[in-house]
Amino acid sequence: MLNRSPQKGVAAVLLSALFLVTWAAAVPAATSEQATTPAVSAQLITAENGIAPGSGTISAGLALDLGEGWKTYWRTPGEVGFPPEIDWAGSRNVAEVEFQWPAPERFTAFGIENFGYLDEVVFPLRIALEQPGQPAHLSAAVTLLACSDICVPQDFTLTLDLPRGASIDAESAARIADFASRVPLGAEAGGIRSAAAHVDDEATALTVTLRRSSPFRTPDVFPELGEYASFGPPDIRLGEEGRLLWARLPILSPPADPTATPSLAATDTGGWAVTVTPDRLAAAPSPPYTEARAAASMSGMVWVALTAFLGGLILNVMPCVLPVLSIKLSSAMKLDGAGSARVRRGFLASAAGIVAFMWGLAAVLFALRQAGVTIGWGLQFQNPVFLALMIGILAIFAANLAGAFEIVLPAGMQTRLARVGSAGGHVGDFLTGAFAAVLATPCSAPFLGTAIAFALAGRGTDIALVFTFLGLGLAAPYLLVAARPGLVRHLPRPGRWMIALRVVLGLLLAVTAAWLVWVLRGVAGTPAMLAVVGMTAGLVLLLSLPKLRGPIRAGLALPLLGLMLFGAGYLADASAPRAPGAQMTDWLPFDRAAIARRVSTGEVVFVDVTADWCLTCKANKALVLDRDPVVSALAAEGVTPMQADWTRPDPAISRYLEGFERYGIPFNAAYGPAAPDGIVLPELLTTDAVMAALDDAAGEGRDIAERP
Repeated sequence: MLNRSPQKGVAAVLLSALFLVTWAAAVPAATSEQATTPAVSAQLITAENGIAPGSGTISAGLALDLGEGWKTYWRTPGEVGFPPEIDWAGSRNVAEVEFQWPAPERFTAFGIENFGYLDEVVFPLRIALEQPGQPAHLSAAVTLLACSDICVPQDFTLTLDLPRGASIDAESAARIADFASRVPLGAEAGGIRSAAAHVDDEATALTVTLRRSSPFRTPDVFPELGEYASFGPPDIRLGEEGRLLWARLPILSPPADPTATPSLAATDTGGWAVTVTPDRLAAAPSPPYTEARAAASMSGMVWVALTAFLGGLILNVMPCVLPVLSIKLSSAMKLDGAGSARVRRGFLASAAGIVAFMWGLAAVLFALRQAGVTIGWGLQFQNPVFLALMIGILAIFAANLAGAFEIVLPAGMQTRLARVGSAGGHVGDFLTGAFAAVLATPCSAPFLGTAIAFALAGRGTDIALVFTFLGLGLAAPYLLVAARPGLVRHLPRPGRWMIALRVVLGLLLAVTAAWLVWVLRGVAGTPAMLAVVGMTAGLVLLLSLPKLRGPIRAGLALPLLGLMLFGAGYLADASAPRAPGAQMTDWLPFDRAAIARRVSTGEVVFVDVTADWCLTCKANKALVLDRDPVVSALAAEGVTPMQADWTRPDPAISRYLEGFERYGIPFNAAYGPAAPDGIVLPELLTTDAVMAALDDAAGEGRDIAERP
């Protein structure tokens, strides 16, 4: 019988309230008793003190005065809260109640963008009577959520009797009229000439454009995209002399119905607000170009380039560089006794290989982003075909260094390559650098996350800039030797010790290959892993057969390698259950919404985003997270450790990282009553950093655990 349609009758409520404001009588309006808690004081108010003869409607409002720091929610609240609801079942002489929503404000709660109200709000109510002109009894059973550092549900019943009468209260009518004027207008009344929206295929971003007959000034956009959808902060840009609004909003939680048509509430300075249902586009609209944004971007590019260079440089000393160092040493030993020019050219070629790989990676990431695919640093290690290729290459290199076989080219080809080499050709050195860069990508480092976030959230030129300087940083040791070729002379002289070194380097590469086999099992499942191991063993055995001539071995090895790559992709099973490794901590599976729920009840939540292929994550685990006092702190009462396993692609984890402008791991954050938005920790964890973050998130007067 009763309904609360959100948009009908805005003008009726506003006009009725304005009329009553100007009416001469100044008798106090009928109001309900106040329901008061530390978070909110609520009251049912009406402009009319009674029901005038023949009157069929009442202008009313649910007035909320929120305590300092407290807020409540809009009709589309986001991921944390829920909107106010009213049950009118106890009312008499009420046919229908239209609940109206003033334009909301944007605020962040528990690290998530939410839409709602601070300080005070009056929800205008247009109440239609069953019997016009007759007394009415209003009974509003209100349920709402008020949030500060914690969230507290509020339940109260407000009652109000309206007898026959014609007096009104100008103050209540003005208050209702004020908030009724903030209820968004329709598109035509708001001067919107066109509206369009695009949701990408994986529902990771909503892009909208609005064109208005008069300029926007300082606009904001509040989207609605079906049930359960939540959004990150918008990137809003203006063009066409302010008449074009372009906004891109990351979708943090996908809607229940991915095909839902979005609707928008747009606001601007001066209390202007409009509700729009845009046309849904097949492709995302491009952002407008603005000179101010371009100038701001240029001013920061030098710092971003420096950050990327430092991140690449630090990668050289990360835990994942052992196989990279082995390749560098092997290359350096081959150049012993060579002239300075030969040494310089060889190391420059290796540096060029690193930079070329980074350029190629940047091009691939840009193309994938344009296609709407989730991108990030090291995500190629979620691909079973890539892992199989790396396992095969590493196994061949390891067997070669261990002396299982030598790849000998035909004499004529060796002669031609020698001539090319004397003329400056360094294909092997170039490939050594490229392979070193490939093996460095599963690691993260200080400065690296900042640079990658800037690149992948920006334009194509931003991606090119960051990955160029990232490659130069990673290639810095090669460039140093190229600048000072005499450094090679400080290496030990060749001798029998080199045979043992070859075996050690081969073992290092074999260990790396074994680690990738373990990663492949987590990514693609046991059948795919066993198939790749079996075909890799067959490939190495085939190359080790002494009686087969080189061309015959190559002719047999290449099809076997192709079959291995095909088998890795064909047999991969992303739904296969993963066997958890040994855990010192009882980690809960990642649930973004659960973070907010737990923090709202006073808990501390520690989030660890990790993956089998992330060596820096493994170092953090072994050196910090799996040792006391951190283990004891995570097991303390009121602390919830939550782990997000990104070994396999997971859009929910990708969206979570993007909310912090992160595109690589490791990533750790601590949430709590004193840090509802999260305290982000550095890529390389320390015990002191983790313990301090837990204590700061818990707040004053509460120590998570005693430090040693």
